[in-house]
Amino acid sequence: MRIARLLTETGPIRGTYRDGVVHADDGDYEVGVDGPLLPPCEPSALYCVGRNFTDTLEQKGYERPEAPDFFIKPPTAVIAHERPVVYPAFTDELTYAGELAAVIDRRCRNVSVDEVSDVVRGYTILNDLDALDQHGVTERKAFDGSGPLGPWIETDVDPFDLDMWTDIAGERRQESNTSQMLFDPDELVSYLSHRFTFRPGDVVSFGSPGNPGVVEPGDTIEMHYEGIGTLRNTVVTSRDQRSA
Repeated sequence: MRIARLLTETGPIRGTYRDGVVHADDGDYEVGVDGPLLPPCEPSALYCVGRNFTDTLEQKGYERPEAPDFFIKPPTAVIAHERPVVYPAFTDELTYAGELAAVIDRRCRNVSVDEVSDVVRGYTILNDLDALDQHGVTERKAFDGSGPLGPWIETDVDPFDLDMWTDIAGERRQESNTSQMLFDPDELVSYLSHRFTFRPGDVVSFGSPGNPGVVEPGDTIEMHYEGIGTLRNTVVTSRDQRSA
């Protein structure tokens, strides 16, 4: 089942998504006609794991980590599927990373690996944007709009063996499978839950395969995970955003 949020004239609604329609308790809403999709959840934080794919270690020359490496994005990082990515004025090197992400269903802490499926609502896709020429992880990765998220939450998918790809302006840039993760999704949710109290809607992303390049204004970014769907956003300049 796919769970989506949509912005109507009277406010946000939530329901199941099928064939371009969100079926809510008070009726059916057509995406793009009755309103645009919103981010599929409202996280208090996004817990993002890095250096978690074998090909990333090979590409960057990193040593295999003994424990998960992670950072946090704030709620203001989140933007929805099909919303424009505004190229930050403070960077000349904006990169992308297509990541599988779990959405937490209830407040929890100290979750065992065996309990993870009980606290995860489902899975979605995160684009971990990175202003690579900035100093420090927070400055690079936690700016407003740095976390496109969506398009919906898929509740019926096995996260351990999913093919993925990322296309930039129609060119295939990433292609891998979640079986290449160093730490699997259940291990990561459990690990982080022993350090942070999760709230409903919080996001845990599991890292990205090798990331071979930058994006420029005008580029459309498409990130696909098998069984979930495709997250799509187009990069614009701040001037383009003001005139839209």
